[in-house]
Amino acid sequence: MFQSIVNSVSTAAARAGKGALAGVLATAAMTASSTAEMKLRGRSASDAPSKAAGRVLGVQPRNPEGAARFGNFVHWSYGTGWGAVGGILHGPLEPAVATLTHFGSVWGTEVMMLPALDVAPPLPEWGEREIAIDIFHHAVYVVAFAAAWALLQASDDRPAWKKLFSS
Repeated sequence: MFQSIVNSVSTAAARAGKGALAGVLATAAMTASSTAEMKLRGRSASDAPSKAAGRVLGVQPRNPEGAARFGNFVHWSYGTGWGAVGGILHGPLEPAVATLTHFGSVWGTEVMMLPALDVAPPLPEWGEREIAIDIFHHAVYVVAFAAAWALLQASDDRPAWKKLFSS
C-alpha cells in the first residue's frame, strides 16, 4: 500500500516536472502570438495579470520598469505552473480530453479570477472581438503545450544515452 502511494506521487511529480518544461515552451508560443497581435493592433501588454498577482501576493512594483519585470515574471511563472498541471492531466487522460480540460482550466481561471480581483471587467463586458483574441492566445498555449508534451513523451522511448547526445 505505502509503495503504491509512493509510486503514484513519484509518477505525478515526474509528469508535473515534464509538464512545467512543456509549459515554458507553450508560454513562449503564447508570448509570440500575443506579441504579434499587440504589434498588429498597436496596443500595449495587459497589466491585469501582474495586478492580480500583486493583489494576491501583496506586491506593488515601485516604478514602470519594476512593473514590467514583475509582469514578465508573472507571465512566465503562470505559464510554467499551468504546464505542471497540464502534465498531470496529460498523464492519465486521452490527449484531446487533457488538452480541452487544460484549456478550460487555464482560461476559466483567468476569466473568473481577474474580475474577482477587480483588475479586469467581467467577461460579458469584454466584447466579442477581445474574447475571441483571448481564446486564441490560450488555444495557442494549450496546443503548443500538447505538442511539447507529445515530443517529451516520445523522447522517453529512446535509450538514455541517446537522449543526452541527440537533438
